[in-house]
Amino acid sequence: MATQRLSHIGLCVADLERSKFFYQEVFGYQPVSEIRIGKEADALLGLRNTDLDAVYLQRPGEDTRIELLYFRSPGMDPATTVRAVNLAGITHFSFRVDNLQETIDRVKKYGGQLLDSTVTELKDYGVGSCMVTDPDGTRIELLQLPGDPDTLPGQSSPKK
Repeated sequence: MATQRLSHIGLCVADLERSKFFYQEVFGYQPVSEIRIGKEADALLGLRNTDLDAVYLQRPGEDTRIELLYFRSPGMDPATTVRAVNLAGITHFSFRVDNLQETIDRVKKYGGQLLDSTVTELKDYGVGSCMVTDPDGTRIELLQLPGDPDTLPGQSSPKK
């Protein structure tokens, strides 16, 4: 028995259309599937009277999908603050970008926000990074680095 692939990363959202628009316009994701799920998912999700819409988004040419979850019932519990990165669990996800400032501007235009104190730039080297949030406060790291976008920090070349 082997794991086949990472299927998706799920994000609970307050406004499905707003979030779909944000990920499309800022990061180039496209809807690839939509489903409505009812009480049959109560046990799996640990909820009661589930009624949710799920939209799967994917970037052309990439494998990883984002699942936007909009709970009609039992509703959502909105975050009151941006989640700290030192809490156990998923802390953020990250995108390599070719222009940090243009991406920050798009994030703000489509309902996200820049966490101002996180901006780090070495303009002489084309290096920059920061944390932004989506419209629901999910933390997203933006990285502008020269070289192959498939190379991770600490690697000399991408490992496939």
